[in-house]
Amino acid sequence: MAPLPPPSPEAPLLGPAAAVPESPLVVITGASSGLGQALALRFYHAGYRLALVARRVSEIERWARASQIDITRYQIYSADVSDANAMVVMGNTCLQAQGVPDVVIANAGISVGVDTACRTDIDVMARVFTTNNIGMMATFHPFVAAMAARAVTGSGGTLVGIGSVAGIRGLPGHGAYSASKAAAITYLESLRGEMKPLGVRVVTVCPGYIDTPLTQKNRYTMPFLMQPKDFAEKAFQAIVTGASYSVIPWQMGVVAKLMRLLPNALYDKLLAGRPRKHRDGEGWAEGG
Repeated sequence: MAPLPPPSPEAPLLGPAAAVPESPLVVITGASSGLGQALALRFYHAGYRLALVARRVSEIERWARASQIDITRYQIYSADVSDANAMVVMGNTCLQAQGVPDVVIANAGISVGVDTACRTDIDVMARVFTTNNIGMMATFHPFVAAMAARAVTGSGGTLVGIGSVAGIRGLPGHGAYSASKAAAITYLESLRGEMKPLGVRVVTVCPGYIDTPLTQKNRYTMPFLMQPKDFAEKAFQAIVTGASYSVIPWQMGVVAKLMRLLPNALYDKLLAGRPRKHRDGEGWAEGG
C-alpha cells in the first residue's frame, strides 16, 4: 500500500497541540453546529479525543469553551468538505498530529429547497451534491489507507456516513437533498462491501427529524421530532456496536419502510398539498 503524502506545512490546523495518548480518536465533520456538536460531546464523554472539522472554526471554539472540553483532547481543522484537496491536507495533518482515527464521521452537509423551474437552483443542486456526496468521499479518503494498514495487526476502525430518511423517498422541494442522501446511502452500501476485506467497518446512520435550527425552518409536520442529545446517544450506540445501517429514531425507520412500499399513486395522494421545503437560504445540515 502506497505511503500517505506528508502534510502540507500550510495545513489549516487550529487548536491546542496535543500528544498522541492511548485514548481513541474520532474525526467529525460539520462540527460547528447541531448534530456535529452533539456527536462530539457524546464521544468526548466516552473518553475519545476529538478531531473537529468545519468551515466556521470560531463556532467550534466557542462551543468547546462553553462545554468545558479539555484542551488537550481536541484539535480543530479548518476545511470545507466540498474542497477535496483541502480535505486531503486536513486528513494528513490530523494523521500526523493526532494519529490514525478509530472513527471517522462524515456529518457535514447542506440542505436547501430547490425548484427545477428556477435556473439558479441547478447550481444549488450541484453544490448540494458536491458537499453531501463528494464531500463524504473526501472525508473518508485521507484515512482509508492508514486504517486498513492498522487493521493488519488490530482494529481498522469505522467509517460513518450520515444519511437521512429523506433519502428513502422523495419529498416536494427536497429534490436536491433527498437525491443526495439516496446517493449517500447507496455509496455507503458499496463502500461497506469494499472495506470489509480490509478490516474497516462502514456504518450508515439515517436520522429522522432532529430539533436543530435548520429543521425549525420547515413548514410541515415533523413526526417523532428528536433532540440532538438523544440522537447522539442512539447514534453512538449504533457506531460502537458496528451496526451496518441504523435509522434514528426507530419509529421513523418503520415509517420510511412503509413509505417505500406504497404504490406511487397512493404516495402521490398523501403528498398532495404538502408544503414544499423552503428555498430562502441554506445552512449546514446534520442529516435530518
